[in-house]
Amino acid sequence: MLMMKKLLLAGFGAAAMTAGASAAAAPPKILLFSHSTGYRHASIEPGIAAIQGLGAREKMTVVPSADPNVFTPERLREFDAIVFLSTSTDPKKPESEWFQGARREALQAFVRRGGGIVGIHAASDSHYHWPWWGRMIGGYFVSHPPGTPEGTVKVVDRKHAATKNLPASIRRADEWYYFQDHNPETHVLVTLDPASIGEKDVNPNPVSWTHEFEGGRVFYTAMGHTPETYTDRNFLNHLSGGLRWVMGKVKRR
Repeated sequence: MLMMKKLLLAGFGAAAMTAGASAAAAPPKILLFSHSTGYRHASIEPGIAAIQGLGAREKMTVVPSADPNVFTPERLREFDAIVFLSTSTDPKKPESEWFQGARREALQAFVRRGGGIVGIHAASDSHYHWPWWGRMIGGYFVSHPPGTPEGTVKVVDRKHAATKNLPASIRRADEWYYFQDHNPETHVLVTLDPASIGEKDVNPNPVSWTHEFEGGRVFYTAMGHTPETYTDRNFLNHLSGGLRWVMGKVKRR
C-alpha cells in the first residue's frame, strides 16, 4: 500500500511538472485592434497581415479584432499586450469614441496589472475627449505636412530593444505627425529631421517613444501610414522590439 501511494504521488508530481512546463511555454498573446471611426487608413489591412506574420516569426499568438466589445476584464485577461493599429476617431465627434464606461475601466485595469500597449500611427489620432488616453499614448496628433514625403529619421537611443537592430539614420517616406500635449517625460527613441522634408523648424520631431505608465509599459511609433511600411524590415524590427519591451512587466497568465 505504501509503495502504491508513493507511485501515485510521483505520478501526480510528474503531471504537475508537465502542466507547469506547458504553461510556462505558452507563447505571448497579443490583441491586434484595428477599429476606427475617423480617417480609415489603407495601411490597416496590410498592417494586420504583417503583424500576424511577425507574430508567427517571433512565436507570439496574434488575435486580430475590430470589435470594441473585446474590452472586458474577462477577455483582456487572455492577453499580454494590445496593439492599437491606426485606431482613429473623429476629434469633432465625441460620440465616435468607443472607449466609454466599462470599456475604459477594462483597459485601465489591463494597463495597471502590467499589460503592454503598442500604439501605431493614428493611435495618437484618437480619443481626444478622454485625457487618460492621451497620457497613456504620450501625446495627441495635431497636424502633418502634405503627402508622404521622404525624410530622415534618426535613432537617438540605439540600445533600446525597439531600436538596437536599426541603423543610426534611415531615409523613408511616411506621413509625418506633429503632436500636441506630448509628454516630455517619455523616452524618445527616434526623431525626424524636419529639414529633411523641407520644414523650417530646426528642432527634431519625436517619432517614436516609450514610457512606463500606471504599472504598464507603452511603446508608440508615428510611422505606419503607408502600406509599404509593413514590408519594411527596419519597421518590422522596430515593432517587434517594441512589443517585446512592453511585455517586460506582464504578469503572465
